[in-house]
Amino acid sequence: MALVTLQRSPTPSAASSASTSEEFGNDDDRKTNLSLSDSFFMVKGAALFLQQGNCYQGQRSLLHLHKNAGDLPQHLQVMINLLRSEDRIKLAVRLESSWSDRVRYMVVVYSSGRQDTEENILLGVDFTSKESKSCTIGMVLNLWSDTTIRLDGDGGFSVNTAGRTHVFKPVSVQAMWSALQVLHKACEVARRYNYFPGGLALVWASYYESCICSDQSCINEWNTMQDLESTRPDSPILFMEKPSEGERTEWVIKATLRSVMMSKDLENVTCKEIRNELEKKLSCNLKEYKEYIDNEMLVILGQMDKASLIFDYLYLGSEWNASNLEELNNAGIGYILNVTREIDNFFPGLFAYHNIRVYDEESTDLLSHWNDAYNFINKAKLVLVYFHSVLPQVLLHL
Repeated sequence: MALVTLQRSPTPSAASSASTSEEFGNDDDRKTNLSLSDSFFMVKGAALFLQQGNCYQGQRSLLHLHKNAGDLPQHLQVMINLLRSEDRIKLAVRLESSWSDRVRYMVVVYSSGRQDTEENILLGVDFTSKESKSCTIGMVLNLWSDTTIRLDGDGGFSVNTAGRTHVFKPVSVQAMWSALQVLHKACEVARRYNYFPGGLALVWASYYESCICSDQSCINEWNTMQDLESTRPDSPILFMEKPSEGERTEWVIKATLRSVMMSKDLENVTCKEIRNELEKKLSCNLKEYKEYIDNEMLVILGQMDKASLIFDYLYLGSEWNASNLEELNNAGIGYILNVTREIDNFFPGLFAYHNIRVYDEESTDLLSHWNDAYNFINKAKLVLVYFHSVLPQVLLHL
C-alpha cells in the first residue's frame, strides 16, 4: 500500500512524480502546488484517487511510501498528462495483456458536465513497454445509464453499455475489487441522472475519442469480445482449454480452404480438385476429413456471395462480406451493424461498429433490439449525409 501525490500539468516532465514538502516553499506556494496535484491510494495494479483534504501533514508522512508501488506512479504521471485540465482520474487499473512487452490500463476519468453533475468515461491506455515515457489511448467508453457489469468467471469482468461490450482482466484480485467498487458507483450516478446517447451528458468525451491513436493491434485487443468462433487473423487466440488435434486440423483446413476457393474458377473446378489442392498446400493426406471439407465448401460458397443492397445506404451481408476489406472499401462501407454472437469485428480501427450479440436461432428475440439497430443505422445515415455528397454505405452483418 502507498499514498502518492502526483503533479498535474504543467509539469517539467512526465517523469516528475511524488512531491515533497521541500518543493512547496511557503504556505501560499504550497496551496498553489496542492491545487495542481492529485493524491492516489495505491495497491498492486491499481491506483484510487483521493479527494484533496486540508491535512497536508498527513499526506506528507506517507508520500515516501510510493517506492512500494512499483512502476505505477510513473505510468500514472504520464496518464495524468493526457487529461484536460478540468478532468480527473478516479481509478487506474492495470490489466492483463496478450503481449508480454506491453502494459495496459483501464482508466476511469470523471468531469463535471453541462448539467454540473459528475460524468464518467473509461479510457483504454497503452504503454509499449514498462519503461515507456509516453502512452496512447486505444479505447473510449462512455458510461451511460444502461451500463451493466458482469463477472466473466475467468478473473475479469465485462462492461456493456449502448450496445458495446468490453472485457477487462485486472492483474490482481485487489485491483479487480477496486475497479468494481468504482464502476458500480459511477453507474449509479449515470442511472440517477439518466445519461443517454444523444443527450446533454458526456459531450466532453468526444475530445478523448479524437485522441485514439494506439497501434492497431492494441485497438484490436481493447475490442476483443467473448464467445467468439470467428476472429480477426491478427487477434491473439486464447483457448480456455487446449484444443484437440482434430480441432486444430479443422481450423487450419477452414482457413486454407477459403484462400484455395478464392483462387479457383468455381464454375470449372470439382470438389475433389479443390481437396487435392488443399492437400498440396497443407502437405498432408486429408482423406478422413473429406466430409468436413465438402460441408465447409458449401458454407464458404454461400458466404462468397456479394452483399445485397437493401436501400441506397444499406447492405445486407454475411461474415464473408464483413471480413472482406476490399469488398467493404469498394462498396463504400463506413458503418457495420454486427448482429451475431460468435463473429468478431474484423476491422475496428477502420469502421464504426455496433454489436447486437445474439445467436442465430429461431427462438432469439430480435424485436427487443429493434430500437438499438434503427438508431445506429439512422445515426450512421445522418452522419454520412452530412459529411459526404455521395452516401457511403452501412453493412448489416447477420
